Amino acid sequence: MTLAVAKRDAAAALVAERGVPHRRIEEWKYSDLKSALGEAGLGAVVAQWLVTNKPAGVDVFDLSQKNAPDWVAANFARDSGNTMGAASLALSAGGIAFRVPAGAAITDPLKLDFTGTGHVRALLVLEAGASLTLVESAAITDFRNAGFEIVLGEGAVLDHIRVSPADDAAVLVEEAFVRIAAGGQYRAHFASFGSKLSRMEVDVTLEGEGAQAHLSGVSVLDGKRHSDVTTNLRHTVGNTHSTQLFKHVAGGNGRAVYQGKVIVSPGANGSDSNQSAKALLLGEHAEADLKPELEIFADDVKCAHGAAVGDLDAESLFYLRARGIPEAEARGLLLHAFLEDAVAEIANADQRELVRTELLAALKVLT
Repeated sequence: MTLAVAKRDAAAALVAERGVPHRRIEEWKYSDLKSALGEAGLGAVVAQWLVTNKPAGVDVFDLSQKNAPDWVAANFARDSGNTMGAASLALSAGGIAFRVPAGAAITDPLKLDFTGTGHVRALLVLEAGASLTLVESAAITDFRNAGFEIVLGEGAVLDHIRVSPADDAAVLVEEAFVRIAAGGQYRAHFASFGSKLSRMEVDVTLEGEGAQAHLSGVSVLDGKRHSDVTTNLRHTVGNTHSTQLFKHVAGGNGRAVYQGKVIVSPGANGSDSNQSAKALLLGEHAEADLKPELEIFADDVKCAHGAAVGDLDAESLFYLRARGIPEAEARGLLLHAFLEDAVAEIANADQRELVRTELLAALKVLT
């Protein structure tokens, strides 16, 4: 019997009940997936995956196979509550699972691409004290929906970098469900250069004291490209820490979306959370929708959130031009400076430079 048949059936029922998300659903009001997909809808095509670098010491299992090991059976298909997460479970034929054994410090990055059109599922388990860098590159396709479950054991550390390249026709959706045990750290950076509709949804649960989640990202958009990062971050116990920093630059008819909700559960005293989202609009038709939220049910917490949308600072631009810097170059310098503190959140130097290179290339188009 294939893995999690009952859970797949339940997910299929959920998708049938809710249908394709659209703008009249609050969580999707800025990203009308139903309109972007048109008559084709979700379909039932199965996407694939490509592992371009698997470091030694990382275990792999094909989720379409029988006789799953215990670490897969205990963690697969535990999270699929949102519609597209349920679709990735119900409509995929399987997917790929990885495990880093307890105490293993993997220095080479695990590089994973989801390829082709359709739905796919993935699982990553870091056991207690393990560490890894995961690098995702969203290969261009017509439509792809990926559901990714990530489980961090006590004291485990994961650096997660996802780069979504520019494409005017693709519809790319991914949901990451992250559970972090005591002392675990999840550091994620999402760089997006937009597509017809691009949405990265991150659902993080801090389950043990000392757990940390640090999310950051940048988007650079022109034409009619769209980029949406939606986060749900839950502090379920006290003495946990989270940060979110997202920067967007949009020109032409580009649209940048950030929705970030932080929930502090009853009794989660000592929780510390900060979220910030900022956007620069380079034209009258560009748009940014920034929506940070806090739901706090505990007393002794430290939580802050903020959002700001504007244009380049005219005085700073004048200052640079007065010193002989051409306007296009001056605008590029200011835009790079605006985005740089979010890029600096990437701990791995090689991956930080990779994102920075993609960023500078995208900014040249805008300036």
